[in-house]
Amino acid sequence: MTPLLLGSEIYRGSSYGKWHPLRVPRVSTVLDLVRVLGWLPPERFRISPRAKPAALSVWHTPEYLAALEEAEVTGAVDDTTRTRHGLGTVSNPVFPEMYRRPATGAGGSLLAGEILSGGGVVHNPGGGTHHGMPDRASGFCYLNDAVLGILSLRRNGAQRIAYVDIDAHHMDGVEYAFADDADTLLISTHEEKRWPFTGALDDQGIGQVFNLPLPRACNDSEFALARDRVIRPAVEAFAPDAIVLQCGADAVEEDPLSRMALSNTAHWAVLRALLPLAPRVLILGGGGYNPWTVGRLWAGNWAIASGQDIPDRLTPEAEAILRAIPFDGNSRGRNPPDHLFTTLRDTPRPGPIRQDVIDRVDRLAARLGAMPARAAG
Repeated sequence: MTPLLLGSEIYRGSSYGKWHPLRVPRVSTVLDLVRVLGWLPPERFRISPRAKPAALSVWHTPEYLAALEEAEVTGAVDDTTRTRHGLGTVSNPVFPEMYRRPATGAGGSLLAGEILSGGGVVHNPGGGTHHGMPDRASGFCYLNDAVLGILSLRRNGAQRIAYVDIDAHHMDGVEYAFADDADTLLISTHEEKRWPFTGALDDQGIGQVFNLPLPRACNDSEFALARDRVIRPAVEAFAPDAIVLQCGADAVEEDPLSRMALSNTAHWAVLRALLPLAPRVLILGGGGYNPWTVGRLWAGNWAIASGQDIPDRLTPEAEAILRAIPFDGNSRGRNPPDHLFTTLRDTPRPGPIRQDVIDRVDRLAARLGAMPARAAG
C-alpha cells in the first residue's frame, strides 16, 4: 500500500495560548517542508477527519466528551468541571479549538486503523497524545489518540499490537489502557524523574510492559543500546500484526521540556528498525516544543516511511520555511544553531554509555526470554 500522511490545516490556525509550550507550529511545519521538498504528491495525503463523540466514546466517557465540547463552545469551565475533568488548567487550557483540534488528531488515528487493514504505513504527526485519560485531560492531551488508534487497528484485523513510545515523557495513558492486555506489547523509553513520574523500571503490569527510564543527558550511543537490546528484540519476539510508534520529539537535545541529549538520527534509527517488523505501521507525533527540531524530525519520519532521500542541505525554499518560524520560549530558543535551518539531519550525538544505563537495559533484556512466543499460524 502507498504510504499515507494524514494532516489538517486546523494545526496551522490553532494554539493552546500565548504562553503554552504548544503555541509553536508543528504539524503545519511538517506539511510545508515535505511539500516544498516534493515528497507529498496528492495521492499520498489524506485530510485527517474530526472524530465525533460516538467514535471517541470507545474509550473516553460520554460525560468527559460532553464537557470538552461545552468548554469549546462557551470558552470557559466551572470549578466542578476543572476538578473532575482536568480542563481549564495551566497545562490543559481553554482555547477556541480545544475539542476540534484533538478530535482531528484522534480522527486521524482512528482512520489509520481502517486504512491499515490491508497493510502499509500511515504517518499521523498530529497524533501521539499519550497522556489523555478516559475521563480527564492530562499533560496537554485532551484525548488519547494512541489508545484509539490501537483499538481501531484491532477492530480492523490486527490482534497483536506493539506500541513503542520514545517520547521524553512516560506513556501513562496508554499503559493505563493496555497494561493488562496480553495482546499489546508496551515499550516506553523516557527521561527519569520527569512528569508524569510514572513508568518505573520494575513496572510490568499483567501484560507485557517494558519501561526504560533513562538518565538526564542520555546520548545517541545509550539510546542505540536500548534500541538494539530492548526495543527491536522485544518487538521481534512479540511478532506483532501492527506496530504503533509514538515518536515524540522532546528527547532531542534542543527541546525546552526535557534534558535528554539525543539527535533526531537516534529517533530515525528506531523507525528504520521497526518498519520491517510488522505488516502495518502507524507513526504518531507526540511531544516536542522546539518548533525547528519537531518539524525537522517528523519531516524526516515521513521521508523514511515514504522512501525519500534526506538531503545533506535543504533547498532555499525549505530553509525559508524554518527561518520564518518565531520562537521565544527560553534560552534554547535564542541564537539557534544554523543547522536547524539548513538541514533536516542532525549530526549524531554519541557518547559514553554509563554503567547505570547498561544495568537497566540488562534487566529488561533478561525479561525478554520470559515473553510467551506467538503460536504458529
